[in-house]
Amino acid sequence: MKTPLHGVTPLGHLGVIRAQGDDAAAFLHGQLTQDFALLGLSEARLAAFCSAKGRMQASMIGFKRSASEVLLVCPLDLLPATLKRLSMFVMRAKARLSDASADFSLYGLCGSALGAAASGAPVPWSKQDVEGATVVRLYPADATARALWVGPASAAAPPGAPLDPQLWAWSEVRSGIASISQPLFEALVPQMLNYESVGGVSFKKGCYPGQEVVARSQFRGTLKRRAFLARSAGSMRAGEEIFKAAEPDQACGLVAQATAVPPGLGDGFEAIVSIQLSAADAGPLHLGSASGPTLTLSPPPYPLLADI
Repeated sequence: MKTPLHGVTPLGHLGVIRAQGDDAAAFLHGQLTQDFALLGLSEARLAAFCSAKGRMQASMIGFKRSASEVLLVCPLDLLPATLKRLSMFVMRAKARLSDASADFSLYGLCGSALGAAASGAPVPWSKQDVEGATVVRLYPADATARALWVGPASAAAPPGAPLDPQLWAWSEVRSGIASISQPLFEALVPQMLNYESVGGVSFKKGCYPGQEVVARSQFRGTLKRRAFLARSAGSMRAGEEIFKAAEPDQACGLVAQATAVPPGLGDGFEAIVSIQLSAADAGPLHLGSASGPTLTLSPPPYPLLADI
């Protein structure tokens, strides 16, 4: 699909948690699903913060600004609660956590806009420091390169034509990687959004909240829900339940992230949905109720990590 995904857009729905101190990376390593102990200065991490039952309370993209400073970029609607919960576990660690959202400007870059702000191979979660800003490569959308730009609040916007925020939101859905927002709080374990397949979970690190549940799901091959792309003529919103016509009293999935299809690219809505695998192959799916608008599923735009 040829898309008009070229340009720069501000990401006002995101904020920044700063972790500072000699133990900043080690502390986050013990709290999040990814490996921050081995995090280098040229890479970033997709990660989740989970409950003791392995349910995601937040998702974030993390990277080091220095050996003693890590930034976590996450949706603003869950940032205060995430910061509060993380801070409860600091205890004796030499780490200070704070809301640093006011210190940074965040932009999304698509297509040709990356040429002026990033170089090198377009490897997801790779990181570059460019003229005082940080550029993190994201997963592409329909083969169009995308990146997250994080710079000082006082810095000028990165160069590039303005990109309609709706196009950026659509690119997020088309990438197949959903962020955790308030409607998804503690609704899903990471594998239900394919996080283990897109660099969001490390199975080689030590304990973190929910680690036993996340690992058991993977190693025992008991994954029963996965993320798919979906399209519907009806509107969709995060947290909305999905049903099979044959089972009107029991939801078989939910909408993780959704947006209207931009003008000129079709009609209706597109979404990332988390669906029971048995339901994905069992006939029509409906939004909101067993008689609601029909959903059409398609596979995620990346390979899934085989069950271990």
